Amino acid sequence: MSKTILVTGPDLDASASRLVAQFGYQTLHTPPYADSTAIAQLLSQSGAQAIVSRMGRIDAAVMDAAPQLRVISKHGVGVDNIDLAAAAERGIPVLVASGANAVSVAEHAIALLLASVKRLLPLDAGLRAGRWEKPGFLGRELAGARLGLLGMGAIAQATGRISKGLGLELLAHDPFAPQTVFDDLGVTRLDTFEALLAQSDILSLHCPLTDQTRCILNAAALSKMPKGSYVINTARGGLIDEAALLSAIQSGHIAGAGLDTFAVEPPSADHPFFAEPAIVLSPHVGGVTREAGARVGVDAVRGIFQILQGQPVAPDRIANRALLAKAAAHLSHIGD
Repeated sequence: MSKTILVTGPDLDASASRLVAQFGYQTLHTPPYADSTAIAQLLSQSGAQAIVSRMGRIDAAVMDAAPQLRVISKHGVGVDNIDLAAAAERGIPVLVASGANAVSVAEHAIALLLASVKRLLPLDAGLRAGRWEKPGFLGRELAGARLGLLGMGAIAQATGRISKGLGLELLAHDPFAPQTVFDDLGVTRLDTFEALLAQSDILSLHCPLTDQTRCILNAAALSKMPKGSYVINTARGGLIDEAALLSAIQSGHIAGAGLDTFAVEPPSADHPFFAEPAIVLSPHVGGVTREAGARVGVDAVRGIFQILQGQPVAPDRIANRALLAKAAAHLSHIGD
């Protein structure tokens, strides 16, 4: 059996690579954002038993090209690029590196928040263009403003902790999080997304992209937010109806946005967000820091070897555990 791990991306932190070597394995890397056909081809040629998923989609066709594949380990927590059901049907666990990049992503969310609300980019551009725009300028103080968190996972909690230092009032909606998470951080729990929208001066998105959350921030939702509010997204671009957000900003209802993700990545060169100065953009790099890369890479690789060696993995790290159980039960029923 091949002792190869396929990494869908051009690099892996050195500490993770050392761990791979310690187990007697080697890594094989795809180009950035390789398509499914290229990933399947490399899997077939290499005989890799495991994938570290960074860039590119892993669908049923990819899995079918690699009957030897035993585990997929996400380099992070967002698994919308992996067909979880297809993996479960083939008995392949999909692992996530829960919380490993939370601090880095939270810091980036706060950076986008500050840059957006304080209008740093248009002010910088104006000054470089020879304009002194102090006369007539009126900024906004953050202390006392209400920050709404959609989701209360590790990244949202880290964002909340930093935000408290800025004097922001914290609100959140997450029907799946235990009450202790809200209580420990001093966050007001709101029972509905609509209530969160109505009360958030700044809305920060921290939920996974699913069929239920795709375009959850659409025109109707944006209309429920206070006039002059802001949107921050370091989760997944597909959570936002991009045309609706642009329209809400151009109408003046939404004052601005800070976005680290796009519905399609990389975005096209003529994406309309690029022409809107009230939107601060970055290329999905919130978790791309030296420190987070080391933690996430090591967690992703360690999980692979736990599976390959038959060791237990924490249940909350298996993204498709319910689907795996369902598939196993179905096979058992057929056997009966």
